[in-house]
Amino acid sequence: MTEEVILRFDEVTFEYQEDKPILDEVSFSVRKNAKITLMGQNGAGKSTILGLIMRDLKPKSGQVSITNNATIATACQTVDRQDLSLSVTDYFSKAFKEIPGNLASRIFKVTEAVNLDVPTDSIVGDLSGGQQARLLLAFALIQESDILLLDEPTNNLDQSGINHLIEFLVMYDRTIIVISHDADFLNCFTEGVIYLDVFTHKIETYTGDYYSVVEEITRRIEREQKKNAQLKRSIIDRKEKVNFFANKGGKMRRLAKKLKEETIELEENMVDVRKEDRPIRNFTIPVQNISGDIVKINAIKIILDHTPIIRKVDKTILRNMHFLVTGPNGIGKSTLLRSLVAGNNENASILKDVRVGYYSQDFSNLDFNQTVFDSLKSVLLDDTDLQTMRSVAAGFLITGDLMGHQIKDLSEGQKGLLSFARLKLMEPGLLILDEPTNHINFRHLPIIAEAINEYKGALIMVSHMADFTNQIKFDEIIDLNNL
Repeated sequence: MTEEVILRFDEVTFEYQEDKPILDEVSFSVRKNAKITLMGQNGAGKSTILGLIMRDLKPKSGQVSITNNATIATACQTVDRQDLSLSVTDYFSKAFKEIPGNLASRIFKVTEAVNLDVPTDSIVGDLSGGQQARLLLAFALIQESDILLLDEPTNNLDQSGINHLIEFLVMYDRTIIVISHDADFLNCFTEGVIYLDVFTHKIETYTGDYYSVVEEITRRIEREQKKNAQLKRSIIDRKEKVNFFANKGGKMRRLAKKLKEETIELEENMVDVRKEDRPIRNFTIPVQNISGDIVKINAIKIILDHTPIIRKVDKTILRNMHFLVTGPNGIGKSTLLRSLVAGNNENASILKDVRVGYYSQDFSNLDFNQTVFDSLKSVLLDDTDLQTMRSVAAGFLITGDLMGHQIKDLSEGQKGLLSFARLKLMEPGLLILDEPTNHINFRHLPIIAEAINEYKGALIMVSHMADFTNQIKFDEIIDLNNL
């Protein structure tokens, strides 16, 4: 007995621009209750696949079929800005056309499932990044849909949250399709991979856990490279013979013609070997020429059992000092950073005239209606010209064709790289980084970690990614859980 297919793509082609397909006659199927990873380089079409499944996008040709009108829910990467002012209860209400009478009990059930412990009258915008990540997942779960789509669900989650999510997904008895750069997370529950090739715009399907599939893809790339190397040697040899015999007469010229035809056939047999994503250029973040007590913190407000508590501290951050702030989701890490940036923390102060470079985990410091060009230009120093600005942007893969786009139209990863380009251009005296690995392709992370480690100004950072923070030397770790 064959297992029921719940989702099918039949020769689906999709393009955002004419004659530039993202997907080219893509076909695959997903069986009911499968747990599948979408894998591929930046721009390969992973989010496009989700958009087609959700019916937010329509294929140019081909068909996307959902068996028996199966219902679909998705956990977005970030909370929509217009929803930040809602209460938790009102936010969950948006999941339904008609609000069910048992909404409160359903909210309790899904928040418990994702380990989200906040009062239901809390304002969504007041929740920490990790709490918002849990809220987004719970919002998808409360719909009790047949297919669950997850796009980078571990962003903003601490290790406890990730472990809880893994446990839930392993036990979840419905279909899951997930995009994530977190290999360890994926390997815990993935049963198969749909691999999108950014160069051929085709897909390949693999069965097995995540690491097994990655090894299989690596071996295939090695075979492709070896085959191409052999073909290349044969092509070079034949071209040399073609050039030699073409200058001869009679039979030699006919032989040259035959060898030329064989050479063309060999070139056609060369396969498109997958290339790795192009990483950003190595970069440094120049520092403002300023000295003194860059940041002074006399007390820190933490949240324990939903109750704010003030803990007295005595922290002074000087130039070239790096501080890491740690603690579980919801304890007040991002709140501390936001209050420093806003200048409304009565228990802390920043030295006058210090330029503050801020990386916000939800990019709330960016004007989404601005163009990329204007956003970069707004942080330029007086002696920096536009050519330098464009060169810096290109180093972060922000090319000329993106300059006229509004920030709201960028992917989350592109917003992150834009943020780092802005930091480099503004030459801050103080860097405040809130989860700077969120949405960033893992290939860029070692380069970013090195730039942060080499930064000569004052630094305060929050990050749950141990592999990232371990690459950076910190002068002090402020654990809010142990103040």
